Amino acid sequence: MGPKKKQQEEEQSKLTRIAIVSTDRCKPKRCRQECKKSCPVVRMGKLCIEVTANDKIATISEELCIGCGICVKKCPFEAVTIINLPSNLEKQTTHRYSQNSFKLHRLPIPRPGEVLGLVGTNGIGKSTALKILAGKQKPNLGRYISPPDWTEILAYFRGSELQNYFTKILEDDLKAVIKPQYVDQIPKAVKGSVQSLLDKKDELKRQGEVCDILDLNNVKERDVQDLSGGELQRFACAMVCIQAADIFMFDEPSSYLDVKQRLNAAFAIRNLIAPNKFIIVVEHDLSVLDYLSDFVCCLYGVPGAYGVVTMPFSVREGINIFLDGFVPTENLRFREDALIFKVSENATEEEVKRMTRYDYPHMKKTMGNFTLEVDQGQFSDSEILVLLGENGTGKTTFIRMMAGKLPPDEESGEIPSLNISYKPQKISPKSQGTTRQLLHEKIRDAYIHPQFIGDVMRPLKIDDIIDQEVQNLSGGELQRVAMALCLGKPADVYLIDEPSAYLDSEQRLVCAKVIKRFILHAKKTGFIVEHDFIMATYLADRVIVFEGSPSISTKANAPQSLLGGMNKFLQQLKITFRRDPNNFRPRINKLNSIKDCEQKLNGNYFFLED
Repeated sequence: MGPKKKQQEEEQSKLTRIAIVSTDRCKPKRCRQECKKSCPVVRMGKLCIEVTANDKIATISEELCIGCGICVKKCPFEAVTIINLPSNLEKQTTHRYSQNSFKLHRLPIPRPGEVLGLVGTNGIGKSTALKILAGKQKPNLGRYISPPDWTEILAYFRGSELQNYFTKILEDDLKAVIKPQYVDQIPKAVKGSVQSLLDKKDELKRQGEVCDILDLNNVKERDVQDLSGGELQRFACAMVCIQAADIFMFDEPSSYLDVKQRLNAAFAIRNLIAPNKFIIVVEHDLSVLDYLSDFVCCLYGVPGAYGVVTMPFSVREGINIFLDGFVPTENLRFREDALIFKVSENATEEEVKRMTRYDYPHMKKTMGNFTLEVDQGQFSDSEILVLLGENGTGKTTFIRMMAGKLPPDEESGEIPSLNISYKPQKISPKSQGTTRQLLHEKIRDAYIHPQFIGDVMRPLKIDDIIDQEVQNLSGGELQRVAMALCLGKPADVYLIDEPSAYLDSEQRLVCAKVIKRFILHAKKTGFIVEHDFIMATYLADRVIVFEGSPSISTKANAPQSLLGGMNKFLQQLKITFRRDPNNFRPRINKLNSIKDCEQKLNGNYFFLED
């Protein structure tokens, strides 16, 4: 008994603890301080948990905490999280905001003349890492009460590439520019026309070239207030690309952009590469990250509690590690199951006979200067059709015509009158109550049904945000609630516009699985607009390709097979894809590479080999 107990104690002491107290949830005025009363360490007379009814928040001493987790179970607001960490991380704390709050371990290591990609879920420290590497936040090495000075910080990073990097920031006065994550906040911060703002920052006189790549020439006269999400994103990327800086950082440069614009943005970012420039990109669209980066650091941990940065890997290896959920260099599993992209099997003839088929007619719609022509087509239940096309080709118009929200110009046939559930592209919450009240009001029967809870609510983690005010939810949280509301409404056809917007890579894959499982189980039809290629490929049974001149005159082709449709769409964009042999994810070929030229020659723009 003796040696065994001693060994257990040693193992316990090796583990370091993180105690997180959520500032949103901890409400000492509204509880009986159960955490303090139930803590065995407090009962022994030590001040492990300190809280009174007048405090704003409870504080937990991580040194005294024994990790029993009783306070976690007893807290009525689920405000406490206790996490046991491997001991090797304790000496690698880079930054901590305050007591019982988020903690970042290690930092990504940028290299001059190369693009570093960062991949990881939301709330895991990517934006914190960017701030530190930009020199906008001084790393406190976990000592938030008496932060260290720069000599100590440089001594801490001695022997690593980061020592040289931080020395350069301090001595050579490197200038860093960051493209912010939330571009929809830009109009609140700056005023004026696109042209005048670009002129102010155009230190390299590269404005013309960058505006050509990012397709900004037709919006130059416009006021920033009047730009759409995609135009704001391209404007924000251009503002960074035209400045004379040493460190360029892009926080999610692809949101709001269509596939073609994503690749143009990637091209503009890669144009910045120079022997003494550092470029760092945070990106959730894995095919764009793959195309953009020269090497990748993954981040894992517990969102909102702690994040750990891995060492740099090659692009393919780094993204595959993230998808596998296993870091071989640290022999550490951070996710229970690997994420694999098996393309959906086509239904057998027997199953096709059993399905109900619906036809929709040839339609036309003119709105101002824009004309959309829709070829006649048909769809069946238990099927997902993905709409592929650039922004401005009429995908949302098509969805609204199918939903009966927009009448076509002339009736050339009957649009099937089906019950429709529609998730719009832009989610603006009007509800003043909590998420629970909203769900209760809109989908009362579905959100308490065990099947719906298992298929939709639990994977989308709606429970985590069910008691929060709808107005306080982040973009990603709103997106998850909107998905639950859309799928919870009884309908024959589910029209979902850009389900991946605001979601991180992991949530995108979960969301895609949820949609696919729901459409199959409920024997319904899904029409989905999606620009994330990996998600579109995973979801699609068939595709509808939109072609023509965006915002002028376009045409929606009849639904076709995934392979045929993708080939047609990629041919328009002049891009080729190959598949990763390990997890079957689509990977973009670098322009004019051997593989790219070979596939274009054979007319194989998209590969579906298993």
